[in-house]
Amino acid sequence: MRKYSNQGDKDTRSGFGEGLTELGRNNSEVVALCADLTGSLKMNTFADENPERFFQVGIAEANMIGIAAGMTIGGKIPFTGTCANFATSRDYDQIRQSIAYSGKNVKICASHAGITLGEDGATHQILEDIGMMKMLPEMTVINPCDYNQTKAATLAIANFEGPVYLRFGRPKVPNFTTPELGFEIGKGILLQPGSDVTVVATGHLVWEALEAAKELISEGISVEVINIHTIKPLDEEIILNSVRKTACIVTAEEHNFHGGLGESIAGMLSRKHPTVQEYVATQDCFGESGTPAQLMKKYGLDKNAIIQKVKLVYQRK
Repeated sequence: MRKYSNQGDKDTRSGFGEGLTELGRNNSEVVALCADLTGSLKMNTFADENPERFFQVGIAEANMIGIAAGMTIGGKIPFTGTCANFATSRDYDQIRQSIAYSGKNVKICASHAGITLGEDGATHQILEDIGMMKMLPEMTVINPCDYNQTKAATLAIANFEGPVYLRFGRPKVPNFTTPELGFEIGKGILLQPGSDVTVVATGHLVWEALEAAKELISEGISVEVINIHTIKPLDEEIILNSVRKTACIVTAEEHNFHGGLGESIAGMLSRKHPTVQEYVATQDCFGESGTPAQLMKKYGLDKNAIIQKVKLVYQRK
């Protein structure tokens, strides 16, 4: 098996902050807007180094989206920053009308996504955002898995023309990807070859999938692990190539199973290669207050949940 080492737990939002800082130094067209969460989004260094290109709009997310859309008319590349719940559900109308419908080159960067927001509880834990954003025509949706990949994604979207939703998180998680893996928008990454079961994971669930694969090989189950960082456009080819070999699939995400990555894959497979599938995702519910680890366990989003679903789908195929 391929081995991946945790280079030290780091929060993915810091990967965004580091990438934004680098863009501020190398691309004069990049501007940043924040809705009163500069520290939480790790945008401080960009703001300090580029005060003329940083705009603190306060707790007015919908206004921030409108301002960002207008800035693109002058050739700027706006990066907006706030929590994922506020970045999507609070200003969905503005995103639809002023960015997606208008095809504006705005990068909507959203931290504190999913259940791992933790103690702030259900009102702040967005579990519907991937579904909301992937349904918008022209919107690219990206959900990286660790600090390194989040930084790479931040740099990549600056050179990508069109609206993007970049989703990342609050807690420190294993940082394991390397530059050799590369990052290309719309292209999944085969992390672990296998022959019995395909596991397609995104975001924080990618490391959990790798850990599950390590345990399952000792039980005689060979798991192929694919990292889908770009939810839309979906890399259909890498998934189809895998399930033609394994004949079954588990999808894993920190999101509601309604409207998430798993549903996108199920729809694609139903049209092109019907395949037995199990889901690791939240089950049409809101979250609650707790530590990230407690919530991942309770809501069935950890390594053990993936192992359980792999065994189930393996029996079903």
